[in-house]
Amino acid sequence: MNFRRISTAAAVALAMALAACSQTEQQQRAGTGAALGAAGGALVGQAVGRDTKSTLIGAGAGALLGAVAATSSGPQPRGEELCRYQDRNGRIYTAPCDDRYYGGY
Repeated sequence: MNFRRISTAAAVALAMALAACSQTEQQQRAGTGAALGAAGGALVGQAVGRDTKSTLIGAGAGALLGAVAATSSGPQPRGEELCRYQDRNGRIYTAPCDDRYYGGY
């Protein structure tokens, strides 16, 4: 077998394994986008440049673009935004927004 094929297959397998270890849904989406982007970028880089340098540049650029596109395309995580509330005594405090904020109730 060709060393390039083995190393490419190992890199793709490693990227998939790392994507599966992510904790949140957004991290999983970013890891999957990076893996798919790296694979697509490597194919395009190899087709355009026909050398290892072009393949690696394409894989790196594809991974970056894939992660950014996958992260920005999905729903944003809830609970990180803070809302202002007023309790019965008139004190104003901030806390994570509840479902009424997101649902419009």
